[in-house]
Amino acid sequence: MISRARNRELDENVAVDVNRVRFPLIILGASIAVWLLLCAAIGVLATEGALHPPRLALDAGRHQRAADIAAENHADLRDVEISASDGAKLRAWSIRPATGNGDAVLLLHGVSDNRAGMLGPAQMLLRHGYTVLLPDARAHGMSGGPIATYGVLEADDIRRWFEWLRKDQAPHCIDGVGDSMGAAELLQSLDMEPGFCAVAAESPFASFREAAYDRLGQQFSTGPWLGRTLLLPVFTIGMEYARLRYGVDLRDAAPAKSVAKTSVPVLLIHGLADTNLPPRHSEMMKAAVPAVVLWEPSGADHCGASIAAPAEYERKVVGWFASHDSR
Repeated sequence: MISRARNRELDENVAVDVNRVRFPLIILGASIAVWLLLCAAIGVLATEGALHPPRLALDAGRHQRAADIAAENHADLRDVEISASDGAKLRAWSIRPATGNGDAVLLLHGVSDNRAGMLGPAQMLLRHGYTVLLPDARAHGMSGGPIATYGVLEADDIRRWFEWLRKDQAPHCIDGVGDSMGAAELLQSLDMEPGFCAVAAESPFASFREAAYDRLGQQFSTGPWLGRTLLLPVFTIGMEYARLRYGVDLRDAAPAKSVAKTSVPVLLIHGLADTNLPPRHSEMMKAAVPAVVLWEPSGADHCGASIAAPAEYERKVVGWFASHDSR
């Protein structure tokens, strides 16, 4: 009887010990499952938002500003349309001065903007005799395309615009200027179109991955480390969602890799006050490719060099193109 009671007591003690271990494990497993489900929801929503940015209308006021700038510079303004590889209709303004310098510049805007966002640099370049081409990126402005892909598909779109300029305008040099998303897409296009004489890219991202880490960290003011660690499932699930649903791997949007391989002269402009895409993106590219020239105006915010230092911006960009004109 004593032995049986003792055995029963031991069994009960073991059961208690097992339950003490099992319960925390159940709580831990449930917490991890809830965390991953939350990360999945955030990842899908964030990816959908990135792929479908708000479309800014190209209204009559923006058309009129383009017409006024063309008239001020005795230039011809016309609408242009080409087809992308997937059949999307891509649209742009071509502005050609009556007496030009024989060169042309492709101008690429940022996310949720349209071609009118590049009228400032266009006006500057027209004063120096450049023909300018201002496209709406796919899924922006009046261009077609169901989604924005941050360079994955846009690199070939830019190559097609380059070919249109070459055939229609026959310029001696074709240069490129891009802001933010447009800057990153311009840099990525150098893989497909090595014929640019020179490019100037302001506030680009080094890779979509690194930009995503910044975005995730900005919500908590932590910098990119949070996206690389605790919130990494958000990024990973979001990228897999885009790949499976839309057939696009945004991890392929990596301008830094293109810059490392190109022989096209690259001027990077990144304001030190930029909190949207921190200067570390351009600094990473400069560190990897010392031949890249990096200008970091101290008072400039995101794509704000022409506002913070207008005279120096004009001198650097126009001088950059002039110094790489092979004539």
